[in-house]
Amino acid sequence: MRQKPTYRLLKRPGPAALNGIITIYRAQGWWRRGDTPAMLRRLISGSYLFAVAELDGRVIGMARAISDGVSDAYIQDVAVLKEFRGAGAGSGLVRALLKGLKSGGIKWVGLIAQDDSHPFYGPLGFSELKRARPMLLKGSYV
Repeated sequence: MRQKPTYRLLKRPGPAALNGIITIYRAQGWWRRGDTPAMLRRLISGSYLFAVAELDGRVIGMARAISDGVSDAYIQDVAVLKEFRGAGAGSGLVRALLKGLKSGGIKWVGLIAQDDSHPFYGPLGFSELKRARPMLLKGSYV
């Protein structure tokens, strides 16, 4: 039986955690030329919540929430290394964020489910937002 990951919220990751997060960003294709560890540290500290899933001290997944800290939050960048998918790490990350958001008094939580990932979020309490359409500023990248 596979060991279960542990979940932790970060604001200032140590070198090993930072390298693990960079590995996940690269695996997802989110690490662009010119990105730096310093930039990633700013992204993490600037997030309302940043969660990692760890197994035997290794970061195997991550997710973050951005928020005004008062009423609304968006979950984004939910990712688990391919070899660890399907064992609950992604769900655990989202639950860790939802718990932290709830304890912070955040009552509205949204996300954009990309690449047909919407079935993953349904069991976690998310449903399609009727009469809404995600939009992106021209020139932005996804």
